[in-house]
Amino acid sequence: MAHRTEQIENILKSLPDEPGIYQYFNSDGTLIYVGKAKNLKKRVTSYFSKEIFENAKTKVMVKNIADIKFIITGTEYEALLLENNLIKKHQPRYNVSLKDDKTYPWIIIKNEPFPRVFYTRKKIKDGSEYYGPYPSVRMIHTLLDFFRQLYMLRNCNLSLTQENIEKKKFKVCLEYHIKNCKGPCEGLQTSADYDEAIAGIREILKGNISSVIQHFNDQMKQHAAAYQFEQAQALKTK
Repeated sequence: MAHRTEQIENILKSLPDEPGIYQYFNSDGTLIYVGKAKNLKKRVTSYFSKEIFENAKTKVMVKNIADIKFIITGTEYEALLLENNLIKKHQPRYNVSLKDDKTYPWIIIKNEPFPRVFYTRKKIKDGSEYYGPYPSVRMIHTLLDFFRQLYMLRNCNLSLTQENIEKKKFKVCLEYHIKNCKGPCEGLQTSADYDEAIAGIREILKGNISSVIQHFNDQMKQHAAAYQFEQAQALKTK
């Protein structure tokens, strides 16, 4: 079992059963690792309850932990975003190195009508926006799934120019019928509405979560005031 100092013991006892991020510091006060957790108490305590570690790096890291700090977040998604921002900002020694940008994936907002949002390992100078790099593909998939649930983005590769839409070149697919897309290909979603969703995604990727939450709260109140309770409940559950 990993060595526990009195200070570490007291911190472990104070950890909440809530989502958030945790930060490990060495004896010099240097941040050496950032992680996220659905349950801070269970996740952090697990590091100090192991007889065998998954690798030598983790074992050495735990041995060097002299202090622990944590931040509680509202959801696991918020913890994911905060974890990513802190890793990129501080590049802690025991996190996956982000120095080689070509190795790690990026989230791209494609420069095109009704922009697609996906991940890539290549940066091309075509006017698209790139966010990252991210330390794992798993983290990116979690973010992209979150965006699709929240904003119902298209995932097709159709050329949705205004001319093509007006000529009715496309038909909505299954994604529209199962409510994963609002059907911009048939003009069922305006570019202004779609761009509003993209603006929200930009804010999240920049770490500005509070403005997005406020936006949805305002929308929910507007629907409730107009007696559109079904729409208000849909926003509440997102």
